[in-house]
Amino acid sequence: MMSFTDTWAPRQEPPAVDERLVAPGARYEIEDGRVVYVPPADEPHAARHAKLGVLVDAHRAEGSAVAVDMLTRTSRIDDIAPDVSLYPAARDPRTGGRRLEELAFDVASTESLAHAGARAAKLVARGVRRVFAIDVERSRALEWSRELGQWSILDRRGKIEDPALAVAIPIEAMLEAARADDAVVRAWRAKRHPEFLAERAEGEARGLATALLLVLSARGLEATAAERSRILEERDLSRLERWIVAAANCADVAALFAVP
Repeated sequence: MMSFTDTWAPRQEPPAVDERLVAPGARYEIEDGRVVYVPPADEPHAARHAKLGVLVDAHRAEGSAVAVDMLTRTSRIDDIAPDVSLYPAARDPRTGGRRLEELAFDVASTESLAHAGARAAKLVARGVRRVFAIDVERSRALEWSRELGQWSILDRRGKIEDPALAVAIPIEAMLEAARADDAVVRAWRAKRHPEFLAERAEGEARGLATALLLVLSARGLEATAAERSRILEERDLSRLERWIVAAANCADVAALFAVP
């Protein structure tokens, strides 16, 4: 069993999470006081990394922000960057700086899980509530156990539920690209994303316009091309509903347009 301890002395105030030991964007981290070069990722890691960021962002709760490769100062001698971080968007009221992430995610190979565990322990010791790892090679998701000091494998049929998430993240969506795309769409729909609201309103308007044309046709009132175009382009749902009511008794199609 792996065990990791905090690296600052008891009662000593930890450094701010956004106080840097390394220059941002320099491809370096500092672990245990040593400068560590972080090489670019190969295709499986990089692709999963990108999908994971989009997935977490789609499921985040209002008031939360998502960052990729964001450095976090975990101790006096550690400055590390999880692959994906979910943190409060509001600034720290005491310091005015960034607040600590609540959830952190790393994409790792099977061989590097021990190293990812050391990083997870430091993040948890700093106060990050939950840390996850995606083992690309074995297609599995893990969560760091604070109590056990080691990784726990998650049920791939389960979900990650957390107050920082508006919609629970399906574990399989973290492991499979196709499921990730579907999960993003479902999350946006569940959160009533503006694009989905607009799409829904568009569909309702088209449905009402089609119903109106059917009512007119049933009464023997055929719309001209210009009248048909105006009806189909109308997006005010209330107006379309009033036109449908008026269509039962109107003398001709043009009379509909006098109805406000």
